[in-house]
Amino acid sequence: MNVDGIAYRTIWVNQDGWSIDVIDQTRMPHLFEVSNLRTLQDCCVAIRDMVVRGAPLIGTTAAYGFYLAMRDDASDEGIASAYRKLYKTRPTAVNLRWALDQMRGCLTALPIAERAGRAFERAGEIADEDVEISKGIGRNGLELIENLAAKKKPGEVINILTHCNAGWLATVDWGTATAPVYMAHDAGIPVHVWVDETRPRNQGASLTAWELGKHGVSHSLIVDNVGGHLMQHGMVDLCLVGTDRTTRTGDVCNKIGTYLKALAAFDNNVPFYVCLPS
Repeated sequence: MNVDGIAYRTIWVNQDGWSIDVIDQTRMPHLFEVSNLRTLQDCCVAIRDMVVRGAPLIGTTAAYGFYLAMRDDASDEGIASAYRKLYKTRPTAVNLRWALDQMRGCLTALPIAERAGRAFERAGEIADEDVEISKGIGRNGLELIENLAAKKKPGEVINILTHCNAGWLATVDWGTATAPVYMAHDAGIPVHVWVDETRPRNQGASLTAWELGKHGVSHSLIVDNVGGHLMQHGMVDLCLVGTDRTTRTGDVCNKIGTYLKALAAFDNNVPFYVCLPS
């Protein structure tokens, strides 16, 4: 997405062709800084200390961490060590375990001399795959917004409420819950986002509001408990949230406070959607 008119991903290969750059999210919203990751340890610290956050971005960072580890030690023990160290950083993140399994699986059968090169390729594929997943979510969500817009007067704003940060800062690009918003905005549909501050870490205030603003999307920061009031007064057309865990039966676990928004939406007949890959 855009930051002051310049397109960024949250993670990319540095101009040197081998090290990895990430947006340092611990500095937001007051500073926009890029951190350069050059070793396995750099990636471990970035994940553990929440320089990067959001399950998709954590998984991608871990994949690049695996690649950087292979540059130093591509032996079987090097693979085992990289897996072990990266997994310990944030074992609750589903994408972390998945990405590590992907990396180990594609490297183990290769000759040692080929492992670093293949690790670099696979990490890049994982990053690109995540972008396509987010785009798919965005296209499906855009249809919902277009249907709502068709029922309103021309130019009338669509008000969307979101919780926490399920934006492009949590993925490689586009985001999950924000992808439909960005696509609608870019298509010229007038959208406005109610952004929950999301205590206790305030990801909505420090991250979601920041990224929406930088891309030019109209938004208002609200305290967590005002969502039900807005719905009650007809000021919310649609709720879009992300998910930390989703069961096979469709039950969703997400940031504390999501449940109350779902109850308020149900009580006020406001459509409530969880945006996730399938």
